[in-house]
Parts: sequence; C-alpha cells; structure tokens
Amino acid sequence: MRRHHDMGGIPDGPVDTSAHDAELWEKRVDAVRNLLGQKNLLRTDEHRRHIENLPPGDYDGLSYYERWILSISNHLLEKGVFTADDLGRKMAEVEAREAKDREHYK
Repeated sequence: MRRHHDMGGIPDGPVDTSAHDAELWEKRVDAVRNLLGQKNLLRTDEHRRHIENLPPGDYDGLSYYERWILSISNHLLEKGVFTADDLGRKMAEVEAREAKDREHYK
C-alpha cells in the first residue's frame, strides 16, 4: 500500500520544471539542514522520515521548504535539542520583532 507522499507513477499532468530564485528564508532552511547534516545531528533518512510522516493535509498544503523546516523542527524536538515551549517562545519573539519592524517601516 502506498503512503500519501508516494506519488510515483500516478498520472497528474505536466511537471513544472522551471527554476525560481530561492527566497532568503528558503536559503536559510537549506543552510540549517546542511549544517545539521555536517554536525551529524540530522541524517538524510531521518529528514526524509519526518517529511514522509507528515499528515496528508500538511504534506499537500506545505511548500517544499515548509516541509523541510517542519521536518527539521520535528527532528530536533524528538532529539530533545529544544522543547515545544522553547520553540513557541522563540517563534513569538520573532513574530513580535517582525511586527515591530513592519510598523517602523510604514
């Protein structure tokens, strides 16, 4: 039985193969993934497992690098590098800083 992410061989029309310039946040996600790999904190099979374990709605609704950052986050949570509370606090801090910056530049 196929898992949701396994779409090989399923007809779905043409594939868009055009390249796009990566956004800054995508480059950062790629850099974090590479650094974690170099430090042996995240292997390719672990990264893939976390992506493949995403619920179908998340898998379909997220972009490529959104899946990557969720995989990385889930892996680091699983390994105890940080807690969900730590992550939530840091995300709130970043969101507040970005909101302040947006107000400043209006």
